[in-house]
Amino acid sequence: MTAHDTAPETLKTPQGRRIALFRNAGAGPGVMFLGGFMSDMTGTKATHLEAWAKDAGRSFVRFDYSGHGASSGRFADGTIGQWAEDAEAVLLACTEGPQVLVGSSMGGWIALLLARRHPGRVAGLVSVAAAPDFTDAMWMGFSEADRTELMETGAIIRPSDYDAPYTITRALIEEGRAHRVFDRPLDLPFPVRMLQGTEDRSVPRAMALKLMDHASGPDIRLSLVKGGDHSLSAPANLAHLIASVKEVLGRAAAG
Repeated sequence: MTAHDTAPETLKTPQGRRIALFRNAGAGPGVMFLGGFMSDMTGTKATHLEAWAKDAGRSFVRFDYSGHGASSGRFADGTIGQWAEDAEAVLLACTEGPQVLVGSSMGGWIALLLARRHPGRVAGLVSVAAAPDFTDAMWMGFSEADRTELMETGAIIRPSDYDAPYTITRALIEEGRAHRVFDRPLDLPFPVRMLQGTEDRSVPRAMALKLMDHASGPDIRLSLVKGGDHSLSAPANLAHLIASVKEVLGRAAAG
């Protein structure tokens, strides 16, 4: 199925969830886009990457986690582990050979989890405002009243800078602790390019520097975008994203 189809393809995961996705065939290594928390595969970065990949003859896939976009389930029922399972199912069932993972915000966290679980299927990684372990940061940012409400009722409602208010559940916070990136070594033995806006109000630049310090690997670079916001979806930012993906593909091809 191609990006010109009006309806997405559906993948049933081993856990029984139905994941909506679009993919196009092309040369490898392929590119796989992993979106952010409460975002979907119709966003600017996902569709811009898809258009570039099609023009370049490069295989590409974008998808919605369960509870997001066109996939099954409710957002409030999701957890980091479930969304990582969704991404893993797409990687294993809908791509061939090594992939360059492009992870935006939460997608950066999930891309790192995939790299740990399936290093042989990852040719490189590009992150945009990667947010590993962000559920810990959420918990630390809550007031005592918020924490009490979350633990007693199981959920609290939080405003969003980008969309309608969203539900943060106790399960999301507690289950996220089982998937931490910073609690153990992180080896990234492939080219990595991390992009981070200096005016990001959701993921501070300190997070990018922390990830840079924590990860080990032969070819890891961080680009700070002066004045850049969390989405990094302005035309110049999209050009930078494409250049980073092309650089990672070139470095991967060079061995």
